[in-house]
Amino acid sequence: MTIFSKIIAGEIPCYKIAEDENFFAFLDIRPTTKGHTLVVPKLEVDYIFDLEDITIANMMVFAKKVAKAIEKSVSCVRVGVTVIGLEVPHAHIHLIPIQRESDMNFHNAKLQLSNQEMQEIAQRISENL
Repeated sequence: MTIFSKIIAGEIPCYKIAEDENFFAFLDIRPTTKGHTLVVPKLEVDYIFDLEDITIANMMVFAKKVAKAIEKSVSCVRVGVTVIGLEVPHAHIHLIPIQRESDMNFHNAKLQLSNQEMQEIAQRISENL
């Protein structure tokens, strides 16, 4: 069971943004920018391109709703999307509020946000869904 499956199951706390029967969105605890969110399928599959076509399509539609809520909640020019898939063996999409392309660089220093600030960001995004 991956750390993401444990988060989905409620075994590990998270800053939840949204959930439906197939997908789950929550704030990245090591964000590159404020509002950096992960979208994961509830089905535990390591590699995103091993998901069924319909699952990938539905995951992007779910991610779009979350991205639109992020745009309303966090100051950004747009929300960047990336899939890397090496750090956790559970397919996931990064939604990153950006001002410039360099905000998508995972080698940048990660933000250190307080628990309260993370909760406030998650709440603002959730309220804009």
